[in-house]
Amino acid sequence: MDVLADVVAAMKTGPATFGRTDLRGPWGLRFAHSFGATFHLVLQGTAWLRPLGGDAIPLGPGDAVLLPRGLQHALVDHPDSPTVDFNPSTEQPPQGQGARSLLLCGTYRLERERPHPVLSRLPDVVVVPANPGRHNSLRTAISIMGEELDTQRPGAAAVVPALVDALLVLILRAWFEDNDCPTDRGWARALTDPAVTQSLELIHEKPGAAWTVADLAGDVGLSRAAFARRFTEAVGEPPLTYLFRWRMTTAARLLRDHDRPLATVAKEIGYTSEFAFAKAFKRDFGVPPGTYRKQLTPA
Repeated sequence: MDVLADVVAAMKTGPATFGRTDLRGPWGLRFAHSFGATFHLVLQGTAWLRPLGGDAIPLGPGDAVLLPRGLQHALVDHPDSPTVDFNPSTEQPPQGQGARSLLLCGTYRLERERPHPVLSRLPDVVVVPANPGRHNSLRTAISIMGEELDTQRPGAAAVVPALVDALLVLILRAWFEDNDCPTDRGWARALTDPAVTQSLELIHEKPGAAWTVADLAGDVGLSRAAFARRFTEAVGEPPLTYLFRWRMTTAARLLRDHDRPLATVAKEIGYTSEFAFAKAFKRDFGVPPGTYRKQLTPA
């Protein structure tokens, strides 16, 4: 079980929207607040990221940016350049005559009401620089996207969306690797601490199992107290709290993506009673599972 891939798959509520933006300076693009996670790749040239209320951040070829909460921001060719409102999926900005920058900008459609800690504990702006010798998979994906978008070879319409879909995992993985510190709390540590990672894999592989803290501790070779402490410090919540969270996340995904009966969904996530499942789901989501499913079904 790949925990990070499983989390990202559960968070996604639809395909990403994105657009290629070919720019000649001077230019300045203002991005409104998004209800997803906004991303930018600098494929060629340079840019500056101006977060709302923050200092401008220089970006170069191969750099990747993720704004997990989709906060308002701007991309500019110079920190002082004026900006215009911009939507990368529907328009091209005014063109100048200066230096060229080629960008890929877009938004991932993600669950925002109950964000997974993988996203909710990230900073507002995540920048993964194109450091030589680091994150080869991410750098290769960005390089391929740049070539496909610049040359428009046959099949690019299939290649680029697939790479964009993989990009979210690649950016998150790279950021966690760059920020891994044994004394830190958070998912950078959770995904690199062998005992915590193994316990997360067990929970994700079998969310319907009757897990106890003692069971999980025994499976990863720790005492109950030591395991509970390490898990809570890394993940940010106790093991059984996270288990409940993941069961409800899994239930929501099953209700969203499948038409299985509620009793079947309840059984898959560890509830012997449909009533008990419905009560737990409503407590977490605010509506019964049947209502939740109907709300997601087009009229």
